[in-house]
Amino acid sequence: MSIFSMKRTLVAAVAGSALLMSAFAPLARAEERLPTIAPDKYDADQKKAAEDFLATRKVPVFGPFEPLMYSPQVMTLSRSMGDYLRYNSAIGNTLSELVILITAREWTQDYEWYVHNPIALKAGIKKDISDAIIDGRRPTGMSEDEEIVYDFTTELHKNKRVSDTTYARADKRFGKKGVVDLTGIAAYYTLLAMELNMA
Repeated sequence: MSIFSMKRTLVAAVAGSALLMSAFAPLARAEERLPTIAPDKYDADQKKAAEDFLATRKVPVFGPFEPLMYSPQVMTLSRSMGDYLRYNSAIGNTLSELVILITAREWTQDYEWYVHNPIALKAGIKKDISDAIIDGRRPTGMSEDEEIVYDFTTELHKNKRVSDTTYARADKRFGKKGVVDLTGIAAYYTLLAMELNMA
């Protein structure tokens, strides 16, 4: 059971400890597929990837990058793409966090939500907007930029394409580089969500 469904069933879960424990059973099994590789067990390619990660991110390999260490080349390329999309995209960090929340919700990805929801709130995304996204509702009270990003990202996830009207609004506001970056953020966090959900 994900945090998304747990939010709606917390009252019922508290009523029986057995139900609550069963809710966390999938989390206990999740690591069995691709358990974290201990650094002293890294092969040469993994050691190099971990060193590059530490040099760039200033922290050891963590979170979604741990299962990716089974393919250190994919991990390194993913990390590099994330370095740009997360911190330097043409739409800015606040709107980037909005895209990440929408993507985490679309993929019911607990880890992405757990990490990025506090970051999004600190960056300026209103709690009402975050709450609506986690509930699967269209938020109210969004700024024009947030509406553009929300519509674009939601259409891309739900329809697997973006309408001419939605594209034109995003292109007018963010330019073609912004549209590519916006799509890239949704795609990048979809990649991480898929890897985590699979692992």
